[in-house]
Amino acid sequence: MTNAFSPPWEHAVVTGGAGFVGSHLCAALLEAGTAVTCVDDFSTGRPENISEFRDRPGFRLVEANVSEPLTVDRPPDLVLHFASPASPADYLRLPLHTLEAGSLGTRNALALARGSGARFVLASTSEIYGDPQQHPQNERYWGNVNPVGPRSVYDEAKRFGEALTTAENDAHGVDTVIVRLFNTYGPRMRGYDGRAVPTFVRQALTGQPLTVTGDGLQTRSLCYVDDTVRGILSAAAHGMRGPVNIGNPAEITMLELARMVIELADSTSEIRFIERPTDDPAVRCPDITLARDKLQWEPRVAAEEGLRRTIAWFRAHTDS
Repeated sequence: MTNAFSPPWEHAVVTGGAGFVGSHLCAALLEAGTAVTCVDDFSTGRPENISEFRDRPGFRLVEANVSEPLTVDRPPDLVLHFASPASPADYLRLPLHTLEAGSLGTRNALALARGSGARFVLASTSEIYGDPQQHPQNERYWGNVNPVGPRSVYDEAKRFGEALTTAENDAHGVDTVIVRLFNTYGPRMRGYDGRAVPTFVRQALTGQPLTVTGDGLQTRSLCYVDDTVRGILSAAAHGMRGPVNIGNPAEITMLELARMVIELADSTSEIRFIERPTDDPAVRCPDITLARDKLQWEPRVAAEEGLRRTIAWFRAHTDS
């Protein structure tokens, strides 16, 4: 990752740092000269994601569950809480773990930030908007979430995490910001994690039919991971409280995405339609006016280029 960002932090703690987005955050911070402590229990994160910088000076791994109190060897001045199952396959498999990461994990990460006077970044999600009745979604929209549906363990964990983060800011003056991430994709995703991009890429590269749910006309907004990380660190450095949407406002249907992956992968795969999951949102698109105005941030990597890079990474990492 090319990173021109110059962070003001000496030591950052990244919970979930061996996960997809977390590992890219660790890499960007290390590249910019910030020491990093990665906290992960490897329930969904992977050792391979941090292998390239695991022996690098300034990097330390703490294998721990964030639902237990966090202890690190030196006070951080930045805490980024990214520990949570994030794909449908993971949070449906680990429902209680997901709820604990969003509740107990957020509490423990906030306690670490409060005790050291650190800036705190909560990784929230576009899923807090549920199946939205407002389109595109801005940060003032409260959402349309089923609190007892199959996706609720993730949606409500993140919504509670936002409420807890806000309360810590109000009650204890913890310096916090909430970032709501939209459909990030790129290298280091797992082919079987249940999200559309890695699923389609894996299927295209192995000649399997691409499984499009429903009629494929539901939309998502894909943001390449380098852009997402740049937005997260910009929000961390700005001092804003948020929440702030970090995502790509260019919508694409799942059917269009499947066809694009087949073309870019030079695949002979066909498309097969399957049943659409319960509570699957019909539309998803961020209003990023706040990020543009306050952070001077917007995505730079177009979908075609980002997918090319992602496909190339999957070709080189067949174990993924």
